[in-house]
Amino acid sequence: MLESFPLVGAIILIINILSSIVGFRDRRFFESYSFEINKIRKGEYYRLLTSGFLHVNTPHLIFNMVTLYFFVSFVTYSLGALSFLILYIASLIIGNILTLVIHFNQPNYSAVGASGAVTGILFSSLLLFPSIELMIFFIPIPIPGYIFGIGYILYTIYGIGAQNDNIGHSAHFGGAVGGVILTLFYDFDVIYNSKLMLSILCLTALVAGFLLYGKKNKN
Repeated sequence: MLESFPLVGAIILIINILSSIVGFRDRRFFESYSFEINKIRKGEYYRLLTSGFLHVNTPHLIFNMVTLYFFVSFVTYSLGALSFLILYIASLIIGNILTLVIHFNQPNYSAVGASGAVTGILFSSLLLFPSIELMIFFIPIPIPGYIFGIGYILYTIYGIGAQNDNIGHSAHFGGAVGGVILTLFYDFDVIYNSKLMLSILCLTALVAGFLLYGKKNKN
């Protein structure tokens, strides 16, 4: 039985909600801390972190925070509060660094959101609890975690290549990779308990690498 909702999770939720609300009301505040390629290239690297505590609108905020709410306890129960916090921040930054690399030559590219960090927590949960089942909004039956992992990663890789929507797919993929790496660092035994999920992630990561390398060469 998982413990009650952890304090560290509540703090992260509160910071996200308060900073996002301020950003909704104060455009100058929003633009000062959002992810902007041009500003980061000029040395404002703090945006790699601060942009993860801002959101575009209320639905964007709610979706990320509800997802985080459901998976915080899985990670803190297994790894502890401090490890959860480090994993959250690392996934956020890794996701944004990957975004910076992919969109480096697009100076007007901008983004906000906790999606990279939340995706890191989600994939950490899938590794720590490989038998977990997820409910998707438009699917009326529980989905095995590894099936969700396959679909999510494939969709993310497609989104990175297509770049035909306003979703930060590169941040999601980077966050997932960060979550997996940090989870293995804190609990290497998951490699024996989650072989299927890890095999899927390794394979899709290789595919993503080839796709991104090919796209870079074309440009």
